[in-house]
Amino acid sequence: MDTLASYGISETALRLGAFLGILLIMALLELVIPRRMPRETKWRRWITNLTIAGIDAAVVRLMALLAVPVAAVAAAVWAQANGWGLLNWLNGPEWIALPVAIVVLDLAIYAQHVASHKFPILWRLHKVHHTDVEFDVTTAVRFHPIEIALSMLWKIAVVLALGASPWAVILFEVILNGCAMFNHANITLPGWLDRIVRLVLVTPDMHRVHHSVYRSEHDTNYGFSLSIWDKLFGTYKAQPHDGHVDMVIGQKSHLNDNPTRLGWSLRLPFRRPSGTNYDIDQKKLSGK
Repeated sequence: MDTLASYGISETALRLGAFLGILLIMALLELVIPRRMPRETKWRRWITNLTIAGIDAAVVRLMALLAVPVAAVAAAVWAQANGWGLLNWLNGPEWIALPVAIVVLDLAIYAQHVASHKFPILWRLHKVHHTDVEFDVTTAVRFHPIEIALSMLWKIAVVLALGASPWAVILFEVILNGCAMFNHANITLPGWLDRIVRLVLVTPDMHRVHHSVYRSEHDTNYGFSLSIWDKLFGTYKAQPHDGHVDMVIGQKSHLNDNPTRLGWSLRLPFRRPSGTNYDIDQKKLSGK
């Protein structure tokens, strides 16, 4: 891409380097300071989750080949060249426009996440993410390819309306992916550090609540990067009902090894819904 090529930087190298670097760091920290002991075979889950991530990347590449600009950064280049979007119309300084764009894009992802829980057709896709029976760094990349495609279209629409610069979109996507791997990581942060970090960013303890089997908990803490949106819109929950070590992760009707299988995970949105896993009664499950 011209935006990065002019600086001798490859966009692909930047994204892949950031992804692999953060993934490796989080994976090592999970070995050194784990928050919970895994109940399922780790490597089978990892192979499935990372394979899904690879399929997602291929889908986005295919979208870019079929139509232009079907990529958030390409949309930003087009908007900038054609003067589209609010920030291009205002023509303010980049040092203001760049952080504004990043914050607005993060709000857009928060809104998309809320919608994926509230609309049944979107929930069927998003449920693939929530059926993971463990919570670690690879959970951050476990999203059904169709959901990833729809998410890309949503980002393109927001980028075009906002007029975000290519640099803002690149930085946002790198930050979003990095924060998602951090706040899905199975790591222990000291209580004092968690309290400080979550003033600004979503921490692993904060987001783990969102992966609880209880609906009252997985309908909270939707943020991926900034923690302010949950606090501002009343969707914040500080701690899980059963504690971080004892809480049940996943969906009630799928608390088995099925989610560790690639084919099962990819077919899940097309299966007939079973049980009432999304409306699970907290007292009935916990026995309290």
